[in-house]
Amino acid sequence: MKLHLVSHKTCPYVQRAIISLLERGVEFERTTIDLANKPDWFLKISPLGRVPVLIVDGTPIFESAVIAEFLEETLPSPLHPADPLERAHHRAWIEFGGSLMIDNYIMSTTKERTEFDARKTALIEKLGRFEAEIQNKPFFSGERFALIDASLAPLFRSFVIPDQIDGMDLLAGYPKLAAWREALIARPSVQKAVDEDYLEAYTNILHDRAGVLSQMLKAA
Repeated sequence: MKLHLVSHKTCPYVQRAIISLLERGVEFERTTIDLANKPDWFLKISPLGRVPVLIVDGTPIFESAVIAEFLEETLPSPLHPADPLERAHHRAWIEFGGSLMIDNYIMSTTKERTEFDARKTALIEKLGRFEAEIQNKPFFSGERFALIDASLAPLFRSFVIPDQIDGMDLLAGYPKLAAWREALIARPSVQKAVDEDYLEAYTNILHDRAGVLSQMLKAA
């Protein structure tokens, strides 16, 4: 099976797919595109114009959740739990984590201080739901790295940006989440899911959006 991943440099959903592939040790080709200047060939295989797209033996599969489930069904070493109820439990919390990623993006790019503060408060409150749900360490369900860990790792990685601002630690008061993030960031597949200049590239994107967070970063 020939796998070709179409990606973007900082996209968290692309990171999800890369982590899932790396965890299984399979070979894949990767092409990184500029989402501000999408090539015509990409628009032909991505109806929504979004990454990631995984081309499998010439057939494109789009949307990160669909890609993740395809890999679960076709490759060895599944990341989901074997038990159906536990697997459904993980899937539900992956969906919840997806809402956190959206909240985080809106907070990180909004130009209105009132909305920024509201989004920040809502994000922190939602993170508290995860704090109450996860096991002590190192991963969501304990010792075993699962698909939900791969799904949430990009979100926790992005928190490195607000961490640079005094009083902006989104995980303050959440010791289990903080420990979970450290375990995820130390995972080789998570480290290799981005290029060495990820932090700079992501910061530059935030500055291009010229939102409240960008202003706070410049003042830090």
